[in-house]
Amino acid sequence: MWAAGRCWGRRERALLWGLLVTAWETAWGQLRYSLPEELPKGSFVGDVSKDLGLQLPALRDRSVRVVSEGRTQYFALHGKTGHLVTTERMDREQLCRQLEKCVLRCEVVLEGDMQVYEIEVEISDINDNAPSFKEMDLEERMSETTAPGSRFPLPEAHDPDLGTNSVQSYELSGDEHFSLAVQAGPGGDQRPELVLAKALDREEAAFHELVLRASDGGEPARTGTARIHVAVLDANDNAPVFSQAEYTVRVPEDVPVGSTIVIVTATDADEGLNGYIKYSLKKATDLVSEIFHLDVETGAITLVRSLDFEEGDSYEMDVQARDGGILFDTAKVTIAVTDVNDNAPKISVRSSLSEISEDAQSGTVVALLHVQDRDSGANGEVRCSLDGDVPFLLRSSRGSYYSVVTARELDREQVPEYNVTVRAVDGGSPALWSSAVLCLRVLDVNDNAPVFAEARYSARVPENNAVGALVLRVRAWDADWGQNARVRYRLGEGRVRGAPLSSYVSVEAETGALYALRSFDYEEVREVGLWVRAEDGGAPALSSNVSVRLVIVDENDNAPQVLYPPAAPLAAGAGWAGVELAPRSAEPGALVAKVVAVDADAGQNAWLSYELAKATEPGLFRVGLHSGEVRTARFPLARDAARHSLVVVVKDHGRPALSATATLTVVLAESVAELLAELGSAASAAAPGEPAGSLTRWLVLAVAVVSFLFLAFLLLLLALRLRRWRRSQLLAAGSGALRGVPASHFVGIDGVRAFLHSYSHEVSLTADSRKSQLRFSGASCCDTLPARPPPDEPAPLLGEDPASPQAQPNTDWRFSQTQRPGTSGSQNGEEGGAWPNNQFDTEMLQAMILASANEAADANSTLGGGTGTMGLSARYGPQFTLQHVPDYRQNVYIPGSTATLTNAASKRDAKSAASSGGNKKKSGKKEKK
Repeated sequence: MWAAGRCWGRRERALLWGLLVTAWETAWGQLRYSLPEELPKGSFVGDVSKDLGLQLPALRDRSVRVVSEGRTQYFALHGKTGHLVTTERMDREQLCRQLEKCVLRCEVVLEGDMQVYEIEVEISDINDNAPSFKEMDLEERMSETTAPGSRFPLPEAHDPDLGTNSVQSYELSGDEHFSLAVQAGPGGDQRPELVLAKALDREEAAFHELVLRASDGGEPARTGTARIHVAVLDANDNAPVFSQAEYTVRVPEDVPVGSTIVIVTATDADEGLNGYIKYSLKKATDLVSEIFHLDVETGAITLVRSLDFEEGDSYEMDVQARDGGILFDTAKVTIAVTDVNDNAPKISVRSSLSEISEDAQSGTVVALLHVQDRDSGANGEVRCSLDGDVPFLLRSSRGSYYSVVTARELDREQVPEYNVTVRAVDGGSPALWSSAVLCLRVLDVNDNAPVFAEARYSARVPENNAVGALVLRVRAWDADWGQNARVRYRLGEGRVRGAPLSSYVSVEAETGALYALRSFDYEEVREVGLWVRAEDGGAPALSSNVSVRLVIVDENDNAPQVLYPPAAPLAAGAGWAGVELAPRSAEPGALVAKVVAVDADAGQNAWLSYELAKATEPGLFRVGLHSGEVRTARFPLARDAARHSLVVVVKDHGRPALSATATLTVVLAESVAELLAELGSAASAAAPGEPAGSLTRWLVLAVAVVSFLFLAFLLLLLALRLRRWRRSQLLAAGSGALRGVPASHFVGIDGVRAFLHSYSHEVSLTADSRKSQLRFSGASCCDTLPARPPPDEPAPLLGEDPASPQAQPNTDWRFSQTQRPGTSGSQNGEEGGAWPNNQFDTEMLQAMILASANEAADANSTLGGGTGTMGLSARYGPQFTLQHVPDYRQNVYIPGSTATLTNAASKRDAKSAASSGGNKKKSGKKEKK
């Protein structure tokens, strides 16, 4: 209260002195005012009109204005009241700065009176500024060895205010180690000092935070503060200390290079150079120095080379920490390496084969392997196996050795080369594996014979082929390799029609091409069967055979050949000629003759057709298209000529078709006399220059021959009669020996039953049917008579039965099925037949039959021929049998009669014909021989 009263007294005295000065200055023409700073704009300064004694209306009339010295007008005169007011807010510290007394001057000009009044306005200070330090944060550095009581000057606070409003006192707070001392300066200013009251220890407190507060004397007082940061400087009074006396760390061996294994840490209570620690290795081997690196600054131990558990499982080293002085500490570091499955099993081939024969026995060692895994424990346990389905096995030998052996026999033809993969897997997790490949080539052994592409070969070869023509090509493969697979061909041995097979065909050894060495003839050879052998080049060589069948294809290269009518003698002219007898009373369709022709070709080429090309009387005769039978087309007329010439053309169906012609002479006559007369006239016409006596001789000769034949026939009938009686006696005694004789062997003429004997003979024809051989056998069957007894044997009497059994008839005369020439309209070639032994017997028998026929009362009586005969006409010679031409018994007729030989007995003769067919195989074998 006392201080407040004292302050208030001071203000009153200041105002009083201001009023006094103002009154005095007013009295002398100068006004003085005083106002505090920081008043707002328009604040009252003084009543100028009152102080100058001016009336308000006069002020308005006199044009009063205020003029200031500076650029800024701080005052103005209020025209209505005459008061001096502020125009700006004024800050004493800004206007006057360091001046203790701040006075602003202005002038009041009365323009009407031409008077000027000076006005001084003193700006008084108020406590509007707090003390402030130039630096808000102060830093002091003191060594921890600084003695207590030491003083450190502090910066002074600044307050723009004056007097009591300026800085009046200082205070220190924050730490017991320090105190504040204020010294008075020469000008009365206060100077604060920092005093160390207690010894410092940087290790206890490296920093001390203090607050310095400055206060002014205003009302209310204002303060300003500054923060003092006291840093305690270190002294090297502490040695480095490791956090652990011994470091032990376990790391896997697969830790990457560059990884930090461990960081050793040492601390030093000092700071600065005294607390700066560097690390180094002590008692470390060269291997440790190569693997690990110690950072001297941080103490980090890093890996510079990959670890390998198999090389080392533990490493030890001593690490030293040294400060900037001479103080240090040491720690032991132990690094234990743990095993990781980082090593795959390693397969080493100690010994191996690159080639093996395919006939190697099972269990043959192919390779010897060594397997090793550098890991330990389960990571080092190895299991081995073979990849794929290979004919090999893996056998464990001693230690870590394995052998690869064959499990079964090898076959190079199936797999010529093996890549055997041996795989080794360890027991780690995840498991590691490695593999090794053994390349093994299988050597060939000649264990495969050549194999033909086809099981059998066949080719169709047209006859008349060119010599050297390619027939076909056989091909064989050998599954072996190299020389063992080289195939060569050769022809198997054989014969064709008695000639070596090699003269017909040949095979090229390298290519297997089969060539014809000659031109084939279908009529000679219709099929060739042969074997071709393929042989490889192994040792011993293996081979295989294949059947080759060459079928000769027929070509139409043979013209039909006319067998009947027979060829005329050369003197009679070229071509074919024959004389046939036809009764004038013949009905239409009566058989006159038959043209028999054969074609050596086969199939379509041997299919013959007949046509009448030329006839004396075109409408009288016709020819069967396929039978060749010449028949009457109508009744012969009286005006028709007695002698007719017919030209028959025989054609085959080949392309182009080939043909032959046959000429027949048909005589229309009712008796033999007419026939002979007509033949005589024909002979006269053929040779007009020949005398008539020659014809008479021929007629007499013909009558004699006919008479002789008739006599021989009667003798023959008598002999047969006696023989029949003899046999009937034997049959009665021997239970009927003639039960097997067919009735067709007997024919009745004038009540006499004659036994017509048949002849066993052998005929051989060439392919062209133009040459023939006829051979008769001396023996005969039980119902035949010998043609002529041998000279050294007596002829048996009529009816006498030989004591010795007679041999079976020789059936070797039959052709095989492939040798028979094809004939148009022929009957079954297996039908057995009998034929007269020679031409003389035939003519004699014919004459006897003709004579008997003329005497017969019944002109319609028939003659039956034995089975296999071709009639009794002289135009059929003994050179033709039913095996070569068809059955022409219907062609045989009796001159002067409309009757023809019947074929009624053909069915009954089948048994005798069948008996002659029993030797067919024998005949075929004989032909092959």
